[in-house]
Amino acid sequence: MPTLNRENLPIRSVMIFMLVTVLLFLGACASDDGDYDERPVGEIYNTAWEALKEGKLIKAAQEFDEVERQHPYSVWAGRAMIMAAYAHYKQNAYDETIIAAQRYISLFPGNEAAAYAHYLIALSHYEQISDVERDQKSTEQALVALQEIVRRYPQSEYAQDARFKIDLTFDHLAGKEMAVGREYQKKNSYVAAIGRFSNVINRYQTTSHAAEALHRLTESYMALGVLDEARAVAAVLGHNYPDSEWYQDSYNLLVEKGVSLEAFANEQSLNPSSQDRKPSASEDS
Repeated sequence: MPTLNRENLPIRSVMIFMLVTVLLFLGACASDDGDYDERPVGEIYNTAWEALKEGKLIKAAQEFDEVERQHPYSVWAGRAMIMAAYAHYKQNAYDETIIAAQRYISLFPGNEAAAYAHYLIALSHYEQISDVERDQKSTEQALVALQEIVRRYPQSEYAQDARFKIDLTFDHLAGKEMAVGREYQKKNSYVAAIGRFSNVINRYQTTSHAAEALHRLTESYMALGVLDEARAVAAVLGHNYPDSEWYQDSYNLLVEKGVSLEAFANEQSLNPSSQDRKPSASEDS
């Protein structure tokens, strides 16, 4: 029989004791931090639903997430995922909403609730739209998401609301361009201002800012001495917005600067007062 090395025995005993201690410690930590209470899927979902109805949104989101964690292959997992996104949205936790909704779309792209997931994403961006003086990244993201809803689900209830919000988003983006353009004008940076106002006309011509953009273009071209362009823009303004205060301002500006309006005699008259002028007897004959 082999003999034990008495000198090594205490060291081995200490090492084994330390190893056992570490394993027990790690096991205890795992038990404390990841207390896994396995529950039936219906029980978890109902708990989440009740929490949602009671306004306990954080608990609701956690419980809906727990449905997927414990029962990822059940029919309840997908429902819980979209409900978790909704619970996050109700907390104004927009980043979490977008992540949850995008995950649902990636896993269930053909499901009927995918339209609602897209809608939650769009709302999360839309509700973060800031003042026109600030960065408009959220506005642009909202526009893309809203247009995606209209493209994918044109007949859905979400598309109807998306179209309305798209118009408001366009108006907001146009407002940002106008704000920047006015600042350039104040600094006499007329070329840069023209670029901004032209963007409004080319990209957001159906918004409430179009008439002012045409007037500001007229001002900027006049400041640069580009009279033909100023008259051309004023003609467009008069043709499309004859009753607008911006048209009256542009007309007065041209007259004050002595710019001839004869080049547009064949266009609708640039003179606002002529809109209501009745023809004379000689013109009737």
